[in-house]
Amino acid sequence: MFKVTRRGFMVGCSTAIATMAGGLTYTAFGSANDEPNHDILVVVFLRGGMDGLSVVMPIDGQDRGYYEANRERLAVPASGDNAALRLNSLFGLHPGAAPLFDLYQDKKLAIIHAAGLTSDTRSHFDAMQYIELGTPDSKSSAKGWLTRHLETMGGLPNEVIVPVMATGGGQPTSLQGSREAISLTSPDDFSFSGNWRWRDMQRQALRQMYSGDSSWLHAAGQQTLDAVDVIEYANPGDYTPENGADYPNNGFGRGLQTVAQIIKMQLGLRVATVDFGGWDTHQSQGEGGTGYFSSHLSDLARGLNALMTDLSNSNGTDHTKRLTVVVQSEFGRSFRENASRGTDHGHGNVMFVLGGAVNGGSVMGNWPGLGPDQLYDRRDLAITTDYRRVLSEIMIRRFGNPNLGIVFPGYSDYQPLGIVRGGDIPPNYSDEPVDATPIPDPGGTIPGGTTPTPTPTVTPPENMDKRIYLPQVNR
Repeated sequence: MFKVTRRGFMVGCSTAIATMAGGLTYTAFGSANDEPNHDILVVVFLRGGMDGLSVVMPIDGQDRGYYEANRERLAVPASGDNAALRLNSLFGLHPGAAPLFDLYQDKKLAIIHAAGLTSDTRSHFDAMQYIELGTPDSKSSAKGWLTRHLETMGGLPNEVIVPVMATGGGQPTSLQGSREAISLTSPDDFSFSGNWRWRDMQRQALRQMYSGDSSWLHAAGQQTLDAVDVIEYANPGDYTPENGADYPNNGFGRGLQTVAQIIKMQLGLRVATVDFGGWDTHQSQGEGGTGYFSSHLSDLARGLNALMTDLSNSNGTDHTKRLTVVVQSEFGRSFRENASRGTDHGHGNVMFVLGGAVNGGSVMGNWPGLGPDQLYDRRDLAITTDYRRVLSEIMIRRFGNPNLGIVFPGYSDYQPLGIVRGGDIPPNYSDEPVDATPIPDPGGTIPGGTTPTPTPTVTPPENMDKRIYLPQVNR
């Protein structure tokens, strides 16, 4: 017998319901009652190819010499005015990212350097598609990696108002094929249009229409209307960030604030995506750590800090304990600056992971070095950490989802770096899903079980003692 879930019905029929409603802007999903204590993943994609070597750069040793020689105008100073913020003995953080430095010191931010997509492409479109589909060198998948993760994760109740959301005007490729995802700019979008009298007439007419029977169709219609009522009752347009959080006044800042609002409203959110473009800095990037790049990076850092601050204490609840934020871009930039005071499309890059269950305050991964023979194609930072390695660890340790063979077809190299806390379960590399298992977390949002043995951080390459930059993580 064909079974239609209420949530699936609401996705498939939202257009028809909106037409009957005369202006139901978005269709909400399910019920907000008794939201479980589950984890939430937020994926921030920096579109355009962010220059990771201007965000996290060497500040000492031989690589510092290579850095200054290849970036005579763009190099962020290691000392003096506008100097990099020291992360450890080797690396510094761009001063424009000072709000991220605060999170790093609070051990809520982990940095993974020389990470990214291993495919040999410098095409924005190709690289973004490969990453978001989770299938490097192939664009044939009908579903994005986040869609496959949600489908194999398990534990998603039928009655959830907003399980998956994409901020902004569209749905990213990572959520391609999802029947759960909604796109919205603001929670205000969950509303009836027109003046209050017309909205009440719409509401009453639809209530009457869907109260005449007990079929799944009528139940789904009533549940949709209940969801709209829940959002409107919360008055999301009158939202004030908490704890002094200050979001940037742009689309990126508004997207992050929307994520915070939905999380606080306890509507069952599991996954959210936020895009931030403007990183294709071929010219006028900014000299000595100033200018356009510095300002744009400041918006990124301020936004992420505001999200963590806003969610850190809401009526005594620290939502960051169940929050993991991944920040990535499609590729890095060329090591050597170009004649236009910018950088061109590159290869290796830096990734950020933020959250209450993150082993923060450390730079992770194997640093390949910046010598001419250590560069990729003798021009770009090499990749030593496949981006799927980072995402797989989050899938398994935070969500208990072992189905790597489905989410990342062809990937079979699960070696956790120790980025997030949580226990490990055997990865499933086949194309047949196995049940997801809740992972006990010593820092603890997932109940039950015993404290897992932490996995040590990855070791540096051989014969590169001077580049050992992985401090011991206090777990």
